[in-house]
Amino acid sequence: MTNIREIIYNLGKNAKIASQLIRSVDITKKNIALKNLKKNIELNADKIIEENSKDLDNAVKKNLSPPLINRLKVNKDTINGLIKSINIILELPDPTGKILHEWTQPNGLKFKKISVPLGVIGVIYESRPNVTVDAACISLKSGNALILRGGSDSFYTSKFLVEIISKSFDEAGIPKNIIQMIPTTDRKAVDHLLQMTEYVNVIIPRGGKSLITKIKSTSKIPVIKHLEGICHIYVDHEADLEIAKKVILNSKLRRPEICGATETLLIDEKIKQKAKDLIMPLKELGCEIRGDKFIQSIDKSFINASEADWSTEYLDKILSVKLVNGINEAIHHIQTYSSGHTDCIITENEDSFKTFYNNIDSAIILKNASTQFADGGEFGFGAEIGISTDKLHVRGPVGAQHLTSFKYIIHGSGHERP
Repeated sequence: MTNIREIIYNLGKNAKIASQLIRSVDITKKNIALKNLKKNIELNADKIIEENSKDLDNAVKKNLSPPLINRLKVNKDTINGLIKSINIILELPDPTGKILHEWTQPNGLKFKKISVPLGVIGVIYESRPNVTVDAACISLKSGNALILRGGSDSFYTSKFLVEIISKSFDEAGIPKNIIQMIPTTDRKAVDHLLQMTEYVNVIIPRGGKSLITKIKSTSKIPVIKHLEGICHIYVDHEADLEIAKKVILNSKLRRPEICGATETLLIDEKIKQKAKDLIMPLKELGCEIRGDKFIQSIDKSFINASEADWSTEYLDKILSVKLVNGINEAIHHIQTYSSGHTDCIITENEDSFKTFYNNIDSAIILKNASTQFADGGEFGFGAEIGISTDKLHVRGPVGAQHLTSFKYIIHGSGHERP
């Protein structure tokens, strides 16, 4: 049997060839491929859910946590979400071939800076099979080849989705191997992928902290990191408390298992008598509250928050809560514990917002809105490969327009450099 290294290197070689061929494919053909995919997902919806049930059965046998199982689950709503994303991506302009800047030098040389695809992208993800479709669509739209490595938890779902995607793209005449999936769950496959500097241009990991740390330390290829989402909400003393209640509830409990879910709530001590009103709706919906001494005094079911809680991404119905002495202490807490993902302030004071914005160095800052808007779809990108907590190349949701680089074109008329 062919060894794993050979399998992965063949994927890389094929992807590089495909990445060169896709550059000459126009946006019309790409959009036909996306329409084919939308049609084939609709036609195969029941089969997708059937394959997903195999992954869900395995997840139960492995005693995965309920939040992880929720991330893994595909149902009719998930299918509808994929269709909605594809429709939005269809409407997006081609992010490649755009003139980003042009100018003429005094010597008459004419310069253009033009957007181009990155090339070959390796996406490594864990238990979210929707990433398979999202990554394929925005990679195609931006003219990139894609190598996918889904986690063992979502293997059956992702494998079948790749079959549908490949069929859809083939029907539109898209170059073969524009999307490939690593056909094994053996972890050695990832190790080989991370060394293929001659074939792969960038690695995008989506998963837990341990996955990101391993890839960052092992990869010889540039990595666009998606670190954990330790997201905060600070309720200022000049907040509209009705807005605060709604935003806190949605930020934590709409989908507690996603990276945009709030994990820590900070309340200005000037409104500490309103803290119960802000927190109890969460408790009533089954959220565990871990807090400081004052927060614990509100309800006997609230437990002590340890030092570790302030830096924990729960991805579950758990929230750490703390009183702070004004906006400066809130900022200090967030600066200490934030992962640089998404942070929010609830306030009616514009100066307070400006202070918060200028001092919190996260990819996404919200005012009076749920942290769960940290999503490429909500940004109008159609989908995302991840939410980058890096500062170089791309920051925040990574959509099709972010999977590009640029090159310069210079026009002369026999110019010679003196």
